[in-house]
Amino acid sequence: MIDMDRQAGQRYLDIAIELLGQLRTAQWPAMEQAAQLIADSLRRERPIHIFGTGHSHILAEEAYYRAGGLVQISPILFEGLMLHGSAPLSTSLERLPGLAAALLLDHPMQSGDVLIVASNSGSNTTTVEFVEQALAQGVRVVAITSVRHATSTEARAKSDRARLHEVANVVIDNGGLVGDAAVTIEGFAKKVAPTSTVVGAAILNAVIAQAIELLVADGITPQVYTSSNMSGGDDANAPWAGKVLP
Repeated sequence: MIDMDRQAGQRYLDIAIELLGQLRTAQWPAMEQAAQLIADSLRRERPIHIFGTGHSHILAEEAYYRAGGLVQISPILFEGLMLHGSAPLSTSLERLPGLAAALLLDHPMQSGDVLIVASNSGSNTTTVEFVEQALAQGVRVVAITSVRHATSTEARAKSDRARLHEVANVVIDNGGLVGDAAVTIEGFAKKVAPTSTVVGAAILNAVIAQAIELLVADGITPQVYTSSNMSGGDDANAPWAGKVLP
């Protein structure tokens, strides 16, 4: 229960804490499944691919070349699907049929690889086509999405295409409200303060930590970056230096 007598910023933090708590309970079985898939892929010396459009691409950057993060992260970052060039163009491209096939040609994957896909709505054509085509190649897909939004009658009109949570091998629900914005302010018509990024980043880092622990328990030493802002960090990272495995 969110205390409406608290300030808007405090209410946002309360909501975020509540959603993070759900990761430890209701979502933990799915997160364990995702960690096992990642660990299995790393045992085969394969990279972990991460994809998202719009703000969801932030999770691909979150995991890549990150202090305490896996070296074997292969982000799929196509500038047209980000926001810094043209936000309206990004929205158009994430709904464009056929773009996913071109992206997969540019970023090939192998059967048995793991692909993590973030999409709060789980509905955009490029995202779902990308997943469907990856699955057809034998790639195992982990979705980070809001099932509440995807199944809501308030969501953008549903096409005949399946939603992300309906096609992925493993679905981790970020628990976000419909429309992502979570905070109501008295006297203001629109909700503010989205939660998908903060919860998505927590999901991603928790799953990666769990996968690393699984590997260590098997006597495998994972390749992990050290902060470049620590003494000796540059030397520690020199063997990899932002390298993405093929």
